[in-house]
Parts: sequence; structure tokens; C-alpha cells
Amino acid sequence: MKIKVVRSLIWLLFIGFTSCLLYWMFLGFGRHMHTTGQLAYNVVPFRTIGMYVLHADSFSSRTWIINLFGNIGVFTPYGFLLPYLFRSAMRYGTFLLYFGCPLIGLELLQMLLRVGSCDVDDVILNVLGASISFVLFAAVGRSLAGRESNRRYKM
Repeated sequence: MKIKVVRSLIWLLFIGFTSCLLYWMFLGFGRHMHTTGQLAYNVVPFRTIGMYVLHADSFSSRTWIINLFGNIGVFTPYGFLLPYLFRSAMRYGTFLLYFGCPLIGLELLQMLLRVGSCDVDDVILNVLGASISFVLFAAVGRSLAGRESNRRYKM
């Protein structure tokens, strides 16, 4: 019974966080749809990241932090939510598929709806954030499993 309650709470957290994220990506931060103009995209890895790093003095600290660390931090919950909710996502390759495919779809949708850009650097930073928490989640899980097995088999 207790596990079902925790699992339900994790699902609520997942749905709530994902809903907030979708709002931020498509409606928040003063975004509005542009019906004219070119589609905004970057397919060159590290172009945007390099611009922020090499020309840091050209941007406000707020802009710099939001664009680099915000893109890493905002997706960290998925590194533990996905493996917890989907057992197959406990393998890193499967986790990357579950996380990366929808992420790329959302980036493309931002561009096509003209509410943002499709930037490979955003994907790189988002995957980095989720991967960091995935590694931490896996390490904690192994540590707890090791303690449990030691406790279970000690005589």
C-alpha cells in the first residue's frame, strides 16, 4: 500500500512538472507565436554554448545563467523520475530514448510554432542535466541496494 502511494505521488510530480515545463517552453517568459519570419534553429553543436562562454561579457549575468545553467537544471528531475516510473529506463540507453526523443520533438515544435528556436545546444544542455541526475539516482540506488543485501544476508 505504501509503495502505491509513493508511486502515485511520483506520477503526480512527473505530470505536474512536465505541465509546468510545457508551459514555460511554449507560453511562459513572454513567449508569443510569430506568424511571419524565418524559422529559428541551430544545428551546429556548441555554437550557442560557445557564444555564451566566449562572449560572457556581452550578456547580463541573468541571461547567461538562465541560458546555460537553467537549461541544465530544469531537466534534472527527469533523471530520477523516468527510471523510477519506468523500470526499463534504469538502463542509460533506454533512458536517453525516453528522454531524448520527446525533447527533440518539443524543440522542433517550438520552432515550427514559432514560439522559440530549435537549438541542438539546448538539447545537449538538457540531456546533460537529466544525465547528471540519472547518474546520481543510479549511484544512490546501488548504494541502497548494497546496504539492503548486506543487511538481508548478514548472519
